[in-house]
Amino acid sequence: MAAGIPAMSSAQADPGGSEPAWRHALSLFGDIKYPAGFQRFDYVNPDAPKGGVARIISLGTYDNFNVAVMGVKGSIAPAAIMIYETLMSRSQDEIATEYGLLAEGASHPDDYSWVIYRLRKEARWHDGKPVTPEDVIFSLETLKKQSPFYSSYYRHVTKAEKTGERDVKFTFDAPGNRELPHIVGELLVLPKHYWEGTDSQGRKRDVSATTLEKPLGSGAYRIADFVAGRSVRLERVKDYWGAKLPVQIGQNNFDELRFEFFRDNVVALEAFKADQADWITENSAKQWATAYDFPAVTEKRVVKQEFPINDSGRMQGFVLNLRRAQFKDARLRRAFNFAFDFEEMNKQLFYGQYKRINSYFEGTELASSGLPQGQELELLETVRDKVPPEVFTTPYTNPIGGNPEAVRANLREATRLLKEAGFEVRERKLVDPSGKPVTVEILVQDPSSERIALFFKPSLERIGVTASIRVVDDVQYENRIRSFDFDIITDLWGQSLSPGNEQREFWGSQAVDQQGSKNTIGIKNPAVDALIEKVIFAKDRASLVAATKALDRVLLWNFYVVPQFGYPYARYALWDRFGHAELPKYARSGLPSLWWYDVDKANRIGKRS
Repeated sequence: MAAGIPAMSSAQADPGGSEPAWRHALSLFGDIKYPAGFQRFDYVNPDAPKGGVARIISLGTYDNFNVAVMGVKGSIAPAAIMIYETLMSRSQDEIATEYGLLAEGASHPDDYSWVIYRLRKEARWHDGKPVTPEDVIFSLETLKKQSPFYSSYYRHVTKAEKTGERDVKFTFDAPGNRELPHIVGELLVLPKHYWEGTDSQGRKRDVSATTLEKPLGSGAYRIADFVAGRSVRLERVKDYWGAKLPVQIGQNNFDELRFEFFRDNVVALEAFKADQADWITENSAKQWATAYDFPAVTEKRVVKQEFPINDSGRMQGFVLNLRRAQFKDARLRRAFNFAFDFEEMNKQLFYGQYKRINSYFEGTELASSGLPQGQELELLETVRDKVPPEVFTTPYTNPIGGNPEAVRANLREATRLLKEAGFEVRERKLVDPSGKPVTVEILVQDPSSERIALFFKPSLERIGVTASIRVVDDVQYENRIRSFDFDIITDLWGQSLSPGNEQREFWGSQAVDQQGSKNTIGIKNPAVDALIEKVIFAKDRASLVAATKALDRVLLWNFYVVPQFGYPYARYALWDRFGHAELPKYARSGLPSLWWYDVDKANRIGKRS
């Protein structure tokens, strides 16, 4: 409990008028649901039983427990992230509000030029040592140095310094960035003394290298044991320091979390059907429609559930790598979209379950539509000379196929665009203005992506493009993505309900040449950069929505990707041996943190295999 820290939704001076007040929570929108001294979140069961084991499916493999280099070196074990904590913890029944976890409170001025976090006295690492300001400073500096994502995310944090026994002050390079105090609260805190120490063999640890030494954390779980590349077992820390915090009551209910790794979804599903895993996330519409007819489903020992996705938006699409010269012309990129017959693919492969994505913020109020108006139009006027004219005159829509006549019309439009750009077909092969054949390789790593690529391939060939598909293993795929060594891939960008600094990492010019960045497209566009800044420095929700819609519109009209499809629910199948309270709006499934092992249900359906 954050003793002595009042609830405030905006920075206010203390009675002396010299410093901003401390607060137990931060909200991007100013509304805080839970007051100082609250006992728990409304959506948890405070009496949830503790115990049992949850067996969790992970796809692929792993060779690393060091989160500082995840996304840059090796393949991280997802379980490794769960042993750490952040300064603040998000509630799942509010859009963007954080409450104290490692920190008991925060303070920042009205201009957002800095923030101070005060650590809890009781915060401890699993070796019993306290979490200190030095740990927080070390974490920020290490993550910024080792990770392109964190380097971009925290680029405006110029200094972190200890200002009290338990206080850390973060100073920003300029005022006005409302999100910076908030995202500093998301900082993953690492133990400085551990990483600057030596391992069991007496060797100095290296935070810049991958490792399979069990790391030291501070969270509700720690790594108990593992089989390299195949499994990881987490155990609940019996004397966990934060068990009675308001943000932790009713959560972390399983005694063990066992992560089992499988090569792909097909193998994972067979393991689930054999009761070797407790739940499975199903991303394949075909599998969801056809593969869950085994006896345990009929007998209701296995239940199928769909959980609404209310916490984020997304863009998923074929990425056309702008670092390849042939993709520089937007007309070629647009022609690729006209060649993609989503409607037929949806019928043949996905049982009509999917909807075409029409926005980089699909599924949220941030998605653009119609023509720009009001504040959005005013923002776009500032970059009018740097964006396609259609941004102002034509609502963005994807081509619609699904029948022979529509497909022929789309292919004719694709051909017209290519001809206009100086491409032509010679001996049934498309060549660029210099006479060089247009060839593309679609890089994939799993059977689901391969099916989609195989459907797209003949459509590209109908406009003269020579297309091939390369299937590689997880490690090779990650390495090629990090070094941007591909023509076309499928990529996915998840979007929060309050976009901010991460947009630089997704679409910003400074991320183009950063190995491992999420700007896989290779966007280097001054108009996009300018609108990203408008998103980041928006002063209120209305300004944020307008700036995000303007950014969305410019991204769409540059045809950087061929948008694919989405589904508004997360699909799960579960062995019916668990319970949960009513799930909050932004939790999706809430697995595993909000669930618990139900002994009566488990006994009813029988022992595990």
